[in-house]
Amino acid sequence: MAGLSLHNPAVPRTPTDPQPAPTPTPYWLYLLECEGGVYYAGIALDVEQRFFQHVFGLGAKFTRARPPLRVLAARVYPDKGAALRAEIQVKALPRTRKLAFFEAAA
Repeated sequence: MAGLSLHNPAVPRTPTDPQPAPTPTPYWLYLLECEGGVYYAGIALDVEQRFFQHVFGLGAKFTRARPPLRVLAARVYPDKGAALRAEIQVKALPRTRKLAFFEAAA
C-alpha cells in the first residue's frame, strides 16, 4: 500500500474552509445555603434546574448530606472554564467572604 494516493488528480484540492469558532456557552457560578448554615458553591448551565437536582438528591454528595435551603447568589460567566476558575476562587475563601464575592460583581 506504500505509495497509494487517495487523492483523485481530476478533482482539484481546495484548502479546507476554516470553521467558525463555536460560540461559548455561558455558565453560572452559584452559592447555596444548606442545612446547618453551610454554603455550597457550584457551576451550572441552569441554576434553577441544578438547585432542584440538589434538593432531590441528584446533586453532589455534599448537598445530599446537607440539603440546600435556597440559592443565595449567582453570577454568569462567558464559558465553563471561567466559571470553574471562579468556583475555585470562591471555595478557597472563608465562609464570611463567599457572599461578598458575588456582591462585589453587582
